[in-house]
Amino acid sequence: MKPQTPFPWMTLFKSISVVAILYLFLISIGMIGAAFKGLGKDFAVNLIQSSAGPFIGLFIGILSTSLIQSSSTTTSIVVGMVAGGTFGDDPMLAVAAAVPYIMGANIGTSITNTLVSMGHIVNKTEFRRAFSASIVHDFFNIISVLILFPLELSTGLISRSANWVTDFFIGTKSFTFHSPLKAITEPVVHWIENVLSHQSIIQPGWFLLVLALVFLFFSLRMLTTLIRSLVMVRLEAFFDRTIFKTWIRAMAFGVIITVLVQSSSITTSLIVPLAGAGILNLTQIFPYTLGANIGTTVTALLASLVSGTHAPLAVAFSHLLFNVYGIGLIWPIRKIRHIPIRLAEWFADKSVENRILPFLYITVIFFIIPISLILIVR
Repeated sequence: MKPQTPFPWMTLFKSISVVAILYLFLISIGMIGAAFKGLGKDFAVNLIQSSAGPFIGLFIGILSTSLIQSSSTTTSIVVGMVAGGTFGDDPMLAVAAAVPYIMGANIGTSITNTLVSMGHIVNKTEFRRAFSASIVHDFFNIISVLILFPLELSTGLISRSANWVTDFFIGTKSFTFHSPLKAITEPVVHWIENVLSHQSIIQPGWFLLVLALVFLFFSLRMLTTLIRSLVMVRLEAFFDRTIFKTWIRAMAFGVIITVLVQSSSITTSLIVPLAGAGILNLTQIFPYTLGANIGTTVTALLASLVSGTHAPLAVAFSHLLFNVYGIGLIWPIRKIRHIPIRLAEWFADKSVENRILPFLYITVIFFIIPISLILIVR
């Protein structure tokens, strides 16, 4: 008679720990977003409400999204302004004026996963992989803007296309979708916010941000360790042979996950620990992040359909089309497609040599340059 295989208590314990730590990780991301919204939302709204030309609108989009950690929020503010006539009564002109803000929001939203990658900074190998996986998103968005911003200014490519597609879709009924992740994390984030709001030591927003970063660093370290010890071989094989076997599957997975969780910040941040652990490589992650770019536009697009008016819907379509055009122009050409990957790898190597560079990168790209240019142009 064969001896019974003992129940793998340690495996069960590690599996439960992964779920618990992953939940803490998601809570920390929600707390970071809530902290930035509390600290910068009013400023961001006032910033966007100021009249601006296309160039300054681009950098306002970057700055406001970096402050509130949500391209969806920035896009919603812009959509509301367009609907309220802030950009003028002519739908064509209003959409054209709103497009630079949308482009800037696309760049600003990638700050979250870059911040998440900093949780690996104590380990050189992990940090190189995690940081390159996070900033490949940044470089793609920046290159897309460098190509499409001049095209939009000279030809109105995105705004004209968005207006044309809107004419086709006007009258379509919409439906709403509620993120399951938000449903299980938002109550805890709100509870923590309420608890901290009663503390008078420091401004609650800063207190929330500091606590969020502590949770983030702890959860990332634990996640990487647990994933390695528990499912490294099986998970790596599953991703290689199934989800990330082809770039189409990876991109589609990015779209689907982002639609489900309603946040590209969460989608791209979730992949950072897997990159740090060596389960996924940069070539696999890149198309996934492009899918996240598309997925993040879907919820706002569906929501805007309910208005039945042209301009707000066209702004939502312009966000989608900006990402579709960016992928269509960059991805098919091998040499251009590899530019974001090469830049991410090069900068990650430099950042491992001098670990003050990532902090300078976040500060300069997402805050100092936008603020400086906004002040200079004004």
